Amino acid sequence: MITRAALFGVAILVSLPVASPALADPKPALAMRGEPALAPGFGSFPYVDVDAPKGGTASYPMLGTFDSVNPLIVNGAPSPGTNTLVFESVMARSLDEPFTFYPSIAEAVETPPDRSWVEFTLDPRAKFSDGVSVTADDLKFSAELLREKGRPGARTTYGQIADIIVRDPRHIRFVFSNASNRELPLLMAGMPVLPRHAIDPANFDKSTLKPMIGSGPYVFDRIDPGNTITFRRNPDWWGKDLPANRGLYNFDRIRYVYYRDPVAMFEAFKTGQYDVRPEGEASNWATGYDFAAARDGRVIRQEIANGLPKPAVGWVFNTRRPIFADVRVRQALGMMFDFEWANARLYYGLYRRTCGYFDGSILSSCGTPADEREKALLAPFPGAVSPDVMDGTWRPTVNDGSGRDRKVARQALDLLRQAGWSIHNGKLQKDGVPFTFEITVGDKATERMALVYADGLKLLGIDVNLRMADDAQFQRRKQNYDFDMLQFSWQSSLSPGMEQNFRWSSEVADVPGSFNYAGVKSPAVDAMIRTLLAAESQEDFVAAVRALDRLLISGNYAIPLFHAPRMWIARWNGTTRPDKPAMALGAYSDTLASDPILAHVKAP
Repeated sequence: MITRAALFGVAILVSLPVASPALADPKPALAMRGEPALAPGFGSFPYVDVDAPKGGTASYPMLGTFDSVNPLIVNGAPSPGTNTLVFESVMARSLDEPFTFYPSIAEAVETPPDRSWVEFTLDPRAKFSDGVSVTADDLKFSAELLREKGRPGARTTYGQIADIIVRDPRHIRFVFSNASNRELPLLMAGMPVLPRHAIDPANFDKSTLKPMIGSGPYVFDRIDPGNTITFRRNPDWWGKDLPANRGLYNFDRIRYVYYRDPVAMFEAFKTGQYDVRPEGEASNWATGYDFAAARDGRVIRQEIANGLPKPAVGWVFNTRRPIFADVRVRQALGMMFDFEWANARLYYGLYRRTCGYFDGSILSSCGTPADEREKALLAPFPGAVSPDVMDGTWRPTVNDGSGRDRKVARQALDLLRQAGWSIHNGKLQKDGVPFTFEITVGDKATERMALVYADGLKLLGIDVNLRMADDAQFQRRKQNYDFDMLQFSWQSSLSPGMEQNFRWSSEVADVPGSFNYAGVKSPAVDAMIRTLLAAESQEDFVAAVRALDRLLISGNYAIPLFHAPRMWIARWNGTTRPDKPAMALGAYSDTLASDPILAHVKAP
């Protein structure tokens, strides 16, 4: 998964670095490993319908509210759309390959075998929506601004850049101080390009509802704070005929409608107030579509597979809290989640239990013994991986489905006793202090599951308090690590990279706004992240990711929950989708608007 950010404050040099390794001529595409799948001059991405009609309006649902249109900063609750409709990245990412970029703003890219630098040649046709040409100075400006005032991932990811060299308006080179991170050239290809002439750097890190200017397919149409935001297709978009864009961005207008709660949002779909609904509730999927439009075929339901690791959803332990510092405590609490009861009683048996962080892909360690490559990587960290995780036999605890499995409770209590806790007068205590903690939830569905889990913990004499937070409060608590436990979902691609540093590294564990919500500080985890970033062969890469998976599982940083085996999509019959879905359908954008599921358009 790509982190869109870059470096700030690097020097402009008047000459190119010396002793750069030799390389071939500039190429039109760049892959993380191996060669791009599509040859130069390809017609379109294979997962789109180039004959899809243009026109109409598409409406999508959002839960909560927004108070900013800038998604590149920490402040505010940003609306969707800006990053994928208004801004363009330096190059365009294919959804049919693990990590490959094709021409967009940059028409060519070159990087040496050791990937110590990357140089982009810009398409002279590239323009912002106000008609101003995109130049290398805009890329430099974007990198500097995001490094100084962007999200924490920007500062972490691109801190490895030593120099930026602007040769002329069409050529820019980024030179890296750490060539062991082979992902950096691709991260630069995914950087959003901001207009130097239209952004005030002094106020960039403040929430704003002022329409932003980009070079992408859409411009802002209407902003109704907290309620709706609408984008209008730019008929003069410079990139509409590029191969990477053919068959996409078909709607004249794209509108996001905000709802305060999931019930209201679902009821709005039933009456046609929005067009496509990615369904996240098993109860809705099982029983909620018994309404007239679904019965007569006007609303169509589909289950769609993709080639990505399944989302890793879990209850996250904030290990910064002393109560969760002992791994045996975290292991014991993880055993007490009765998935079998919850899946049967709450979710109609539709979910599958999650094992690790890359389930359903070649990157998963579950069910696979560590090979010699993994063992060598983990050898410097004896004891960091549990034996059953190392041999691939570990699975989350299976309960009897009663909701009160006393056998499992006794096993969990043994672990808690080893950690110094014991039951007195029916309450779990240590040195006279009762074991109690708080689960922060942001919606009713999560609250319902948390209540079930909290009830099961009473068997151990543990009292759990639930705190319901609105969208803004939940975001603030999460960003500032002001919680004991909360639910989070980690999405992964088939080419995990620097985002793993932002999720798990010691470097960001105490930086507000990172995704290291668990507060992981592990030399072994840090080493595996460095190794996967430096891997040149697919075999070494897979070994490093599997080793990371084993370390995270063994650390019990979250209680693994469950996932749907396929994507659940409901849509009104004015929208259709191409026959061939992308391998990574819907994985890399914050909006469905560019997703190939919507390559066809609702009739104007």
